[in-house]
Amino acid sequence: MATDKRWMFTGILVFLLLITNSHCRLHHLVLKDDVRQKVHLNTFGFYKDGYMTVNMSSLSLNVDPNNVDSSTIGFSLDRTSSNGFSTYLDEELDYCILKKLPSRDMAVALLLIDFHKNVVRRKTSAEGSIFPNIDKGQEGNDETKPKSEPQPTVKAHETAAGQGKAKRDTSEVNTPEVSYPLQNKGGIYSFQFHFNVSTDDQQGLYNLYFHNCYGKEAQAAGILSFSIDINIEEKNPDSFLSAGEIPLPKLYIIMSIFFFLIGTLWVHVLRTHRADVYKIHWLMAALPFTKSLSLVFHAIDYYYISNQGFPIEGWAVVYYITHLLKGALLFITIALIGTGWAFVKHILSDKDKKIFMIVIPLQVLANVAYIIIESTEEGSTEYGLWKEVLFLVDLLCCGAILFPVVWSIRHLQEASATDGKAAINLAQLKLFRHYYVMIVCYIYFTRIIAILIKVIVPFQWKWLYQLLDELATLAFFFLTGHKFRPASYNPYLLLSVEDDEDLEMEDVVTTSVGVTEGVKKVKKISNGPSEERETVA
Repeated sequence: MATDKRWMFTGILVFLLLITNSHCRLHHLVLKDDVRQKVHLNTFGFYKDGYMTVNMSSLSLNVDPNNVDSSTIGFSLDRTSSNGFSTYLDEELDYCILKKLPSRDMAVALLLIDFHKNVVRRKTSAEGSIFPNIDKGQEGNDETKPKSEPQPTVKAHETAAGQGKAKRDTSEVNTPEVSYPLQNKGGIYSFQFHFNVSTDDQQGLYNLYFHNCYGKEAQAAGILSFSIDINIEEKNPDSFLSAGEIPLPKLYIIMSIFFFLIGTLWVHVLRTHRADVYKIHWLMAALPFTKSLSLVFHAIDYYYISNQGFPIEGWAVVYYITHLLKGALLFITIALIGTGWAFVKHILSDKDKKIFMIVIPLQVLANVAYIIIESTEEGSTEYGLWKEVLFLVDLLCCGAILFPVVWSIRHLQEASATDGKAAINLAQLKLFRHYYVMIVCYIYFTRIIAILIKVIVPFQWKWLYQLLDELATLAFFFLTGHKFRPASYNPYLLLSVEDDEDLEMEDVVTTSVGVTEGVKKVKKISNGPSEERETVA
């Protein structure tokens, strides 16, 4: 058994070492024989003087490129104010967006790959002062604007006055196009483009997509698959982090200090009230310190990404390990408190053990999914799959520690009318009711409300989501410690228990006030000798 555990730990460590290579802001995405019609390459928040460089080093198709329409394959770059609102892509999902130019009030640029002429045509919907100018990259920085062969959509023989009238009458479609050269070496195409945010009006959250509209436009011709190798570099003036992530290193360090202080306070309480301390109290003490370490390593991870665009693998692996331990320890502690282990009984029933057999593997899977998401490029096929896995498994973990308690309450309520022992158990169950309400509030806040805030707030305030999440976790730790602190007068520790070994999951309990009503003598089981306490209802 010990050998199996060592092999499992070694496997997890090797897995973490392998996946951390791609976790950076200097993105490198390789797709082979992909058939998706839309690939989300990246989302990044830019301040003034931030820039993005995209180098498509190779693009190949499984069909003859000469048979592909010039508005079928390409990129789109649009700007939004937050994560929750798209200005362009969600307008018409069943229409090839590369063939449609949106209204001029939308900040969108299209880069259409023309395989016939070996050029990339740029179409911009917004005014030049609103959307950054896109040039062909470092190789063509000296010819970024007028020298790039403009191809206006209006006819060449129109007079200046006629052109002005056309622009006024057809502002939706009369936007000039600019072409850049497309390199072709034996059917392998390459192209580089670059843009710089030069004004305050151009700041925002930019979304870069690769589009394959061949399936929509030529259903009879079959499915087009593509292989692409692309590098993306994005940077703000003083950081490789997105605008909403720049404050995160300082935020995580500050919150780690708070969790360390609350852990130190808890240890002081345990040492002060040694006679009333249970084993689970020391397990609870490990949680804030593990959380504090996880935040420290997370801050270090972001610090290196901010300064050099990619993390130091050693620090990243340590962060992932502490994050995994913190997540598992949190759910185990909540489940142990909820089942009444150590407070009410010193052994786990068969039903209790089944809960842990479900919760622990699910929590490990959820943390592995989170690590893969953090370490995988957004455009990869695995990213979307593991994101859905994380969401589903996280909900299952939360339900696994809550639903058994709800079932126990129903069972005891039905039996309490005729069974005296069930009535006592129901009183015990009510004692923990407030704690489970607090668990539900914590889960809903961190999984739903905080995420809604992340979607609504402007791009530069994205870090508020992490702040609210950490503050909610800190408050949850503090209230849990306050409710279950070791003290002779704490009503949560004055539960009447008989035949601990025979208690089933339904006899385990949750929160309320006035549980000692009608009880004349309570027997408290502690780590030391048994002692009798008399309480007055």
